[in-house]
Amino acid sequence: MITAITVLLALVFLGWGFYRARPFGKLGLLAWLQSVVLMAPWILAFSLTAVGIYLNLVVVLFMFVLSTGIYIYLGNRLRALGQDAILSRRASAIANSQDTTPSETKAEDATASETTTVQPQGIAAETEIVPIPAEDLRAIQGIFGIDTFFTTETIPYQEGAIFRGNLRGKPAETYARLSATLQERLGEQYRLFLVEDQNNKPVVIVLPSSRDPKPMTTFQKVIAVVLLLVTFAASLESAGLMRNFDFFSTPNRFMEVLPLALGILSVLFVHELGHWMVAQRYNIRLSLPFFIPTWQIGSFGALTRFESLLPNRTVLFDIAFAGPAAGGLLSLGMLVTGLVLSHQGSLFQLPTEFFKGSILVGTLARLVLRESLQQPLVDLHPLVILGWLGLVITALNLLPAGQLDGGRIVQAIYGRKIAGRTTVGSIIVLGLFAIFNPLALYWAIVVLFLQRELERPCLNDLTEPDDARAALGLLALFLMIATLLPLTPGLAGRLGIGA
Repeated sequence: MITAITVLLALVFLGWGFYRARPFGKLGLLAWLQSVVLMAPWILAFSLTAVGIYLNLVVVLFMFVLSTGIYIYLGNRLRALGQDAILSRRASAIANSQDTTPSETKAEDATASETTTVQPQGIAAETEIVPIPAEDLRAIQGIFGIDTFFTTETIPYQEGAIFRGNLRGKPAETYARLSATLQERLGEQYRLFLVEDQNNKPVVIVLPSSRDPKPMTTFQKVIAVVLLLVTFAASLESAGLMRNFDFFSTPNRFMEVLPLALGILSVLFVHELGHWMVAQRYNIRLSLPFFIPTWQIGSFGALTRFESLLPNRTVLFDIAFAGPAAGGLLSLGMLVTGLVLSHQGSLFQLPTEFFKGSILVGTLARLVLRESLQQPLVDLHPLVILGWLGLVITALNLLPAGQLDGGRIVQAIYGRKIAGRTTVGSIIVLGLFAIFNPLALYWAIVVLFLQRELERPCLNDLTEPDDARAALGLLALFLMIATLLPLTPGLAGRLGIGA
C-alpha cells in the first residue's frame, strides 16, 4: 500500500508538472519530459517490485544510465529552443518599438512626468515617519521608471521602504537595472529586493545594508566546535551500539568503533562540503555548521546559516541541493558497494526485519542479495550500515520544512507561500510518526524550535529556477519519501524479504 501511494504521489507530481508546463508550449513540455525521464526509472522499479517482478541490478543501472543520457539530450534541446525563443522575442520587441508613433511616446512621457511629480509630494508629508533620510528617499525614487518598475505607492517599512507598482519587463532584467542604478547613486548603503507581497503582486523593498546577515560571533564559533566534538562522541557511541556494546562503558575498545564513527562523519562532512563548494562558486558566505548529535545514529546532520544575501532563487536551490546530493550519492554508493561485498561471515548480522524499514533500502537489498533476504539473519558488510545511516541523515535533512535543505529547495522552486505550508505539514507528519519512533519526536522538536522559519527572501525573489532544477528537486523529495517510509508486510512478502 505504501509503495503504491508513493508511486501515486510521484505520478501526481508529474501530472501537476504537465499542467504547469502546457502554457509554455514546446519549451515547457521539454522541461516536463526531463522530469519524467529522471523519475521514470524509480517509478518503474518500485512499480514492478510491488507486483513481484524483480529486475537485475545490471538492468537497473542500465535504466539509470539511459535516463541520464536522455536527460542530457533533452537539456541540450531545451537550451537550443530557449535561445531561439529569446532571439524571437528580441526581434518582436524591435519591431514593436519601430511601430510606436511619436505621439504615443510623448503621451507615455507625460504620464511618467505626472506620476513622478505628484508622488514625491505625497511622500514629503510622510518624511517624518520614514526612516530613510529624505535626500536618500528621493534618490531611490529616481531609479524607477516606466520601463522598469512604475511606482504607485511608497510605504515606510522598518528602516527602509516598500514601493508598490507595476513591473515592466522580465524580473531578472528589471532587478539588474534597478540594482545597478541604486548602487550608482547611493553606493553600498542600501539593498534592493524584488519580491511578491501577500497578494502575489511584485513589490520593491529597499533596506539599508546594515541589515545584511552578520558573520558568526566568537561565541557561536565555540558552540559549533563543541557540537562537532559532541557529534564525534555520539558517533562513537552509535558505532558501539552497532557492535553491541556501550562505548562509554568500555572506552578501551576505541579502535573497534573508530572506523564506523569516521564513516558516519564522512557522510556529514561530504554533505557540508557540497554546500560549501557551491556557495564558493557563487561567492556566498556560509557559517560554520552546527552539528546536531544523537546517540542513535550519530547525528541528524547540521544547521548552516547564510552570511550573505542570495542574489536569486536559483542560487538558493543550488546551494541547498548540493549538500544532500553529495552526501546522498556517497551514502548510496556505500550502500550498494556494501551489499555487493556482503557474504557469509561478514562483520554484521542483521535480522531480515530491518530491511522492511525503508522502501528504497529494502528494494535495493532485494535486487542485490536476492534469496539471502529470506533467511532470519543476513550477513552484511559494514558499508551497508553506514550507507543506510547516511541515507537516513540525508532524507531527514530533505524534509520540506523551514531552513532544512528540503525546505530551502521547496522555497527556491515554489516560493515562500508553498514552503510555509509544507513546513507546517512536515511538523504535523513528524508529530504523528513520533508516536511510533522517538527519533521523529527529537527531529520534530529540532525543526519546531530551530528551523521552522523560512529562509530570508533573495534579492530577486521573483525569478524561479529552471525546470531542470525543479525536476532534480522533485527527485530528491521522492527519494526522501522512499528512504523514510517502511515496507508494508504484504509488499515485503511479495519482495521476498523475510521467511
